[in-house]
Amino acid sequence: MFTQEVTYADLGIQQKDIYEQMGYGESTPDADVLRELSDIEARISSFLRPQFCFFLAKGTLDEQQHTLTVGGKTFQIGRIISRQLRGSQAFAFFVATGGMAFEAFQQQLKAEGDMVKAYLADSVGSVLAERTADLMETSLQATLQTHGWHHTNRFSPGYCGWHVSQQQQLFSLFPTPEPCGVRLTPSSLMVPIKSVSGVIGVGESVKKLDYTCGLCDFALCYKRRKKPQKHTDSHEIA
Repeated sequence: MFTQEVTYADLGIQQKDIYEQMGYGESTPDADVLRELSDIEARISSFLRPQFCFFLAKGTLDEQQHTLTVGGKTFQIGRIISRQLRGSQAFAFFVATGGMAFEAFQQQLKAEGDMVKAYLADSVGSVLAERTADLMETSLQATLQTHGWHHTNRFSPGYCGWHVSQQQQLFSLFPTPEPCGVRLTPSSLMVPIKSVSGVIGVGESVKKLDYTCGLCDFALCYKRRKKPQKHTDSHEIA
């Protein structure tokens, strides 16, 4: 399993990314909000250490049953994801997280009763978790280049018809019970909350595509806010 720790600066977060997450779209917040946001970024940049990890595994994709079987675990990934993963020669399982230090920072703001800063921190946290996952994809692609392989989009339990409860099976595939320091609650919620996990298809003929939100009826999916971008017993591949 490959694991890497990064810094806030490594994430390359743009202010507009945070504005969009906050619901401003293409607009800019007022001066007071910008001042609060700058303060939060300055504070977290001194201690934030996001992490990501991933491993490659062979698996069997059943496009008729819409399942993916890896390491003796069968995932009911649904029609949308199974279509996107077809043609994969292997699968990358990943976790990316903003880390426990950021989780503690959010809890501190809530305890202080500063709900404006707590909301701003929550928005920053959502962006930093996704940017950490983006860096994971970049690192994954660097690994795949030696094979001449490419990768699909990333897909997570809780989206596109893949039930969030299967997070438990996904985590059981990792060689450590808390990959990147992320643990699951009995209800399959990740702690730290600002974390992302899931699967990516890899192989010679697969592609990363624009997210086809028209195929999915989950109105609250964060991808709907993003603009399309161009483009032994062990089951791990060494």
